[in-house]
Amino acid sequence: MNYTIDKTNHTPAYLQLYRHVRDDIIGEIYPWGTKLPSKRIVADELGVSIVTVEHAYALLCDEGYAEARERSGYFVCFRTDDSFRLPAPAHASSPAQTGITAHVSAFAPADTTTYASSSALSGIRAFSAGMPQTGISSQEFPFSVLVKTMRGVINDFGEAILERSPNSGCEELRLAISQYLARSRGIAAGPERIIIGSGAEYLYNLIVALFGRDRLFGIESPSYQKIQQVYTASDVRLEMLPLGSDGIESSALWASQANILHISPYRSYPSGVSASASKRHEYLRWAAIDGRYIVEDDFESEFSVLKKPEETLFSNTTHDNVIYMNTFSQTISPSLRVGYMVLPKHLVPVFEEKLGFYSCTVPTYIQYVLAKLIADGDFERHINRVRRKKRKAAPAT
Repeated sequence: MNYTIDKTNHTPAYLQLYRHVRDDIIGEIYPWGTKLPSKRIVADELGVSIVTVEHAYALLCDEGYAEARERSGYFVCFRTDDSFRLPAPAHASSPAQTGITAHVSAFAPADTTTYASSSALSGIRAFSAGMPQTGISSQEFPFSVLVKTMRGVINDFGEAILERSPNSGCEELRLAISQYLARSRGIAAGPERIIIGSGAEYLYNLIVALFGRDRLFGIESPSYQKIQQVYTASDVRLEMLPLGSDGIESSALWASQANILHISPYRSYPSGVSASASKRHEYLRWAAIDGRYIVEDDFESEFSVLKKPEETLFSNTTHDNVIYMNTFSQTISPSLRVGYMVLPKHLVPVFEEKLGFYSCTVPTYIQYVLAKLIADGDFERHINRVRRKKRKAAPAT
């Protein structure tokens, strides 16, 4: 086993091991159906505890890379050909994604609580029908913290809160989001790639303007109603792609003529379907052909009960062709009406040329408040509190 655990690294040993094994599963060093090395063997060879190995293997099971079989061990259940895969054309290229700048290290996460162990995800991701939930008591951001931060911004920034925001958003907020995504979501993207806007619907319209109305957009069926409504109102051609138990059905995906795929892989609304690890990699293979793009709408994924943050397609693509989107509607308050998207690096100059003249639709004051909540650690402390509560409330399996 050619793995090394760097004990001087700030990344916990179980996460380092998880990433090693995950990469080998994806690379088919451990093909589908293969039994993974026993926990005791791995622990002995790497000089770590069996508990560390258990945590790493539990993550692999949570995300659909492996499965535990009673009295038999752990077996790989991920395979790259779980789809109607089409060969990529000879001209398809795979430029490596560039890393983040030195800005990332400016802030350290305020809550480094080790993720508690939890069992499989059965029933955990289910949620009720109706509109996406807001104002849930267990998820409400502490009002006292919000008020204190608002007062602090007024004292610290003074009349600067009345100044006009740069068109893509205030540098302070874009930098804070960039650093948060790097340390918490594995997304390496500098602040120049982040666009701030007043909610998801506004950003959907920017995406249409960026790509043009001659593109065919594929969306999940069923999907969040406003996605279809905004695209329809923008005269965009839509293709409805039926959802199966773990994402868009493979036959529909590969038969699609869409150029752009808009998906919510963490938890699609209103179906509650979450894309498996195999399905997420299938989406990336689909997008690697003929200049296709994915819009990754990552609604509410921060509150996942996994022992680590959900993997994003943006962090796994090697083709620089995923637009990542999220909002603060669930994590702080829907009344703020603040969302953001992270552009592929090569689309930044295109966006600036075509849409850079648009003024930012979020007040400067609100942007400073969000930047301070993230930089001071209050944002992540809140997320960690909610996740701990959800894990405790999750049904045992």
